[in-house]
Amino acid sequence: MSNIVRDSDVVEISAPPYFSFGERVKAKRTIRNDGTYAGKEIGDVLAEKGEEGYVVSIGTFLQQFYIYGVDFLKSGNRVGMKRKELDPVVSRDEMQDIPLPGGALR
Repeated sequence: MSNIVRDSDVVEISAPPYFSFGERVKAKRTIRNDGTYAGKEIGDVLAEKGEEGYVVSIGTFLQQFYIYGVDFLKSGNRVGMKRKELDPVVSRDEMQDIPLPGGALR
């Protein structure tokens, strides 16, 4: 049981998710199929470096990481990504001016 290999000692899920539903994000690097993406060959490109998409789901993995389901626009693939694999398209400073749905600015 203790043979689980973790790539970090950080437990992300002790805090709220970094990205929100509907947030526009981009891939930090090219993402290839590691064999877990059905219908694609191992090694096929799922998202190019810099490709933009939207967060459509948020789940967890190993009770440690948030996994963001990102719908990439160019490739048309929906890929599960960790926080370290993504960057926001709109910087956090600029996001303060984006109105909340049905509400006023914060």
